[in-house]
Amino acid sequence: MQYEAIIGMEVHAELLTQSKMFCRCSANFFGAEPNTLTCPVCTGMPGVLPVINQKAVEYALMTALALNCEIAQDSVFSRKNYFYPDLPKAYQISMYDLPLSRNGWLEIEVDGQSKRIGIERVHLEEDTAKLSHVEGHSLVDFNRSGVPLLEIVSRPDMRSADEAYAYLTRLRQILRYLGVSSGDMEKGAMRCEANISLRPAGSTGYGTKVEIKNLNSFRSVKLALDYEIQRQSRILDEGGRIEQVTMGWDESRGMTVVQRSKEYAHDYRYFPEPDLPPLSISRAWVEEIRSKLPELPEARRGRFMAEYGLSAYDASVLTADKAIADYFEACVKAYPQAKTVSNWITGELFRLLKETETEIEAVKVTPAALAGLLTLVEKGTINQNTAKTVLDEMFRSGQAAAEIVAEKGLAQISDADELSRIVDQIIAASPDEVAQYQAGKEPLLGWFVGQVMKATRGKANPQLVTGLLKEKLQRRQ
Repeated sequence: MQYEAIIGMEVHAELLTQSKMFCRCSANFFGAEPNTLTCPVCTGMPGVLPVINQKAVEYALMTALALNCEIAQDSVFSRKNYFYPDLPKAYQISMYDLPLSRNGWLEIEVDGQSKRIGIERVHLEEDTAKLSHVEGHSLVDFNRSGVPLLEIVSRPDMRSADEAYAYLTRLRQILRYLGVSSGDMEKGAMRCEANISLRPAGSTGYGTKVEIKNLNSFRSVKLALDYEIQRQSRILDEGGRIEQVTMGWDESRGMTVVQRSKEYAHDYRYFPEPDLPPLSISRAWVEEIRSKLPELPEARRGRFMAEYGLSAYDASVLTADKAIADYFEACVKAYPQAKTVSNWITGELFRLLKETETEIEAVKVTPAALAGLLTLVEKGTINQNTAKTVLDEMFRSGQAAAEIVAEKGLAQISDADELSRIVDQIIAASPDEVAQYQAGKEPLLGWFVGQVMKATRGKANPQLVTGLLKEKLQRRQ
């Protein structure tokens, strides 16, 4: 039988606030010594009172608005009760029946087709502590406990692993554009669980839902969903029944494994957090935040195509990351030839970034410096090949292109008399190739150009060389 997958995603994103969700402890815990960023509130000491982090609420509202959600005028924090060793209070402060926002949507694109994925809710909660398992012991670090966490729950609108992958990458892109989360899955700043069930193709009901955890990369999400679709299909084909359980993704074995039976909402015994008042959001504040939202990826992509004449592909590549898009626009401002700038950024600069595993924010070549390099090429001071060599040095040292060209004597040879003499020497030394060219083997012209470039150590003006060669070889016929 053919089956259709029904997939929904739950995403947790740590917010880039200075302090934690309900206390003043620093939320910047990466690299800190264990248990040094704590206080009685985030370690769950008796008698302490939480205070809501206003910046976290602002970031949550920004995200909800960017995801086209309806903002609740009043929302309530609740206690989600369960015992894990990484929850010092034995409950988590989260939101349940009255979340911050509901009923949004996110547009994705798969195989050239657009699809709208519904957003069920966006709400706030606190992160847990972190466990480390060492030689039969479990150690707990409370630095992460209480860090603001944004939960984004989609509707079960995805029908394939590819759609889930596209949804997650687009969601992270938006979070980064907003500046509310790093979205770094390797550091745990963005975590996701997938809920998946199968139903016979063409039917409208829902099958038994299985949750998949331990998904620490977009690649893992895709692999785990593809595996789970195959696993459930096999069970159903054999007449078996899918059990509602929580599965973990075993990266080393490339398979899902059962972790525990699935909890239900009533298992958590939600009730309103008695130490926090209802959260009232004024319409004026919502509209103020809406007015300050940055240009989001899709809008920027469309503008790049309209304003700079870029192809859909180039615009997508350049707007995939906000820092890249900002870099491109700064460079175009200094050197207003958008297509040339796009080619150099997506070609040579991306190559260097990949080879050195460098983020664009850390690159030593400023947009103004890249514009300076392209200006030298446009003026004929250096040719394209030399410019690539110069860019390599700029990337390594941060030195300006003009300085490198002057220090290393890389200026292009554009003196017609000097190049004419070199061309004559190459032609005189290559009688066989001359005869073949004159017999109709025109691709040999490129060979002659290469010989001149070799003789000039790549500094000859290739356009001038090509013209001289054509003229002199034609004359010999």
